[in-house]
Amino acid sequence: MSSQVFKSSRSGLRSRQAETLTKLLRAGDEELRAVGHEALTVRTVAARAGVSPATAYTYLASKNHLFAELFLGHLTDDEGHEPSGATPTARVQDVTRRMSDRLAAAPELAAAVTPALLSSDPDVAQLRVRIGSFFVKRFDEALGEQSTPELLDALTLAFSGALLQAGMGVIRYADLGDRLDGVVSTILKGH
Repeated sequence: MSSQVFKSSRSGLRSRQAETLTKLLRAGDEELRAVGHEALTVRTVAARAGVSPATAYTYLASKNHLFAELFLGHLTDDEGHEPSGATPTARVQDVTRRMSDRLAAAPELAAAVTPALLSSDPDVAQLRVRIGSFFVKRFDEALGEQSTPELLDALTLAFSGALLQAGMGVIRYADLGDRLDGVVSTILKGH
């Protein structure tokens, strides 16, 4: 993961604190890839990062908090990508396909993120809002002048629902892009 991934999580932290958080998030990403989300613990992440468990828990309330942070970082790492396509429909399809393809390429994170985001952890609740805001921002950019609050709601709800379906194993992450192309087209035709 790039060094930009964790910049938003580090805002407001002193230099040394930001460094520690970055170490923990990188170690969390490595540990997730190595052992999977069920075997990962904040303690194993702390060991991999070379910090004490107490220090790790200062920055990460739970492994669900870690997974939500990693997911937000995964999304924002691609923030500079400009949606391509001649029409708003094509641009939104580009956005949903790109986010879906990136999750399909990160199977460990994809497996971890659904249960994490559904948790009652207060730190995760704050990140859910930021993740939803990211979706809205990306759809708004893709829609351009055609953007309306109702359209943004419909697209965000459809995309979030598709992610939930994939997280439950109903749809494969690799198939989300194709499935969402039709959903996006239907939503934008109806608008």
